[in-house]
Amino acid sequence: MNRPGRTVPGSLLSAPLPLTALHHLYAWVDSVPFSRPKRHLARDFSDGVMIAEIVKHFQPKLVEMHNYIPTSNTEQKLSNWSTLNRKVFPKLRFCVSEEDIRKVVISAPGAIESVLSTLRQKVEEKCQRKAIQEARMNTKDPIGFDSININRHLAELENCKSAESLTTRVPLGKETIPSQKGEERGSDHSERQDSNFSQCPHNEPDFQQLLEQKEQALIMLQETVQILQMKVHRLEHLVQLKDMRIEDLTRHLNTPK
Repeated sequence: MNRPGRTVPGSLLSAPLPLTALHHLYAWVDSVPFSRPKRHLARDFSDGVMIAEIVKHFQPKLVEMHNYIPTSNTEQKLSNWSTLNRKVFPKLRFCVSEEDIRKVVISAPGAIESVLSTLRQKVEEKCQRKAIQEARMNTKDPIGFDSININRHLAELENCKSAESLTTRVPLGKETIPSQKGEERGSDHSERQDSNFSQCPHNEPDFQQLLEQKEQALIMLQETVQILQMKVHRLEHLVQLKDMRIEDLTRHLNTPK
């Protein structure tokens, strides 16, 4: 049985990437400041070190670079990729099969592009999940809930005061005999208490309904903020890709033939 949120290792080399997807992928790779210059994509990434640097760039807490040794030795390359498979890729919810790792290590054509494409997808998904969590944290407003409770208590108090004023009114034409003042004060006091207890609870369902409506409205606003945060993040990423593509084309145009 597969665990939720985990990807079973399988071949990522199902089909060659379309040309447009490759252009976007290369622009994404070019956005990362590597510790060494890129000369040949397949050979540069074969030892797994630059893969670790990509993850370090976008998700710094997931990678410790001292675990990955630049090398041309096949066994050390396999060791670097094994470390990525154990310590890094599961946190991004994917895994690279041993067959694909061996193809990357020997610089097989198209192998590293498929791995990079999957890595890019998982990194972006991780960034989106993080953005959603931050949006949820930012939209939590304990002051708002306190305000709802305060408004509720104020409304209850106002209703109780209204009930109290009704019970303390003396009907027209009725006079109070001095000897009966103490008795009537006690009677009025008990009547006010009875009235307070009888008046306030009748409005409780209305307050509860109002509170539920406000909570539902708040939940809808939180969901809207999350969607907008994801759209903004995606648009920023697209703008970044376009800028890098423009710079790349400009660099090619300015290169003397």
